[in-house]
Amino acid sequence: MVVRVLVGYDGSPAASFAIDAGARLFPHAHAWVAQLWTPPFASTALRHRLWRGTSHVDEFVAAAEREGEREAGRMAAVGVTLARAGGWDAEPVVVRSYSGEGVQLAELAEKMDADVVMVGSRGLGGAQAVLGSVSDMVVHYATRPVLVVPHPLLSDEYAALAGGPVLVGYDGTPGAQAALAVAGRLFPTRGLLLATVDDGRATQDAADASAADEATVTRVHLPAGRGAPGRSVAGALAGCARNHDAAVLVVGSRGRSAVEEILLGSVAMATLHHAYRPVLVVPPNDRKLDPAHPF
Repeated sequence: MVVRVLVGYDGSPAASFAIDAGARLFPHAHAWVAQLWTPPFASTALRHRLWRGTSHVDEFVAAAEREGEREAGRMAAVGVTLARAGGWDAEPVVVRSYSGEGVQLAELAEKMDADVVMVGSRGLGGAQAVLGSVSDMVVHYATRPVLVVPHPLLSDEYAALAGGPVLVGYDGTPGAQAALAVAGRLFPTRGLLLATVDDGRATQDAADASAADEATVTRVHLPAGRGAPGRSVAGALAGCARNHDAAVLVVGSRGRSAVEEILLGSVAMATLHHAYRPVLVVPPNDRKLDPAHPF
């Protein structure tokens, strides 16, 4: 079955690399390469030229809008070229935005009925990433699974994209069950590693992995390290992904607000910022889990 991917593309090296990585993770996918542009999109030099060439403010605004949309279309076309070179059936989507690109990309994924939203990460860490990253905002607001691809990857991490296993963080909660189900659908030909982490809380539910297919899933039990629970669990998962040359690390989101994530932390967000592998974050309200809407 063809995976439908919505890619947020802004022309940056991180966004271009995300397309390259995605083509290896989802061969022959159908992709929408989305360029969300916010007026005035044109460069400062171009705006100066437009201002000198117009006699009224409204003429200048119209010219800046026209040139900005044209540049956004050109950028989206570049992303489509990269996607098609990787083997995807790709088409451009150019959307005018008034800021909040992460939220609008999440809304666009719902509109396009995407199976997964894919964004590149520029490697920001800590509070700077949580407060200012488009990828973080997509994760917070999307109702579809979001794949965040870090940039750059080391050579062995990049090589794992083509055929490495998929590591799923599992603790028996509904969020973890959703993550496991989505991983099985998006990566049907890859082996699944089911990682349960002992973080000092109850682990009986984690031991009950009835949702897993015994023929395809290998369990890995990991002790968490010291420190904040989210970070210690994320560190254990990241280490396991590294040791098993995993292509993707999959975690479920508990659906907290952005403020709650910042104040309380979470395994999903900690993994997103500390794992040097693509991380797939699965929301608890993923519509694709409904049997009435098969993949």
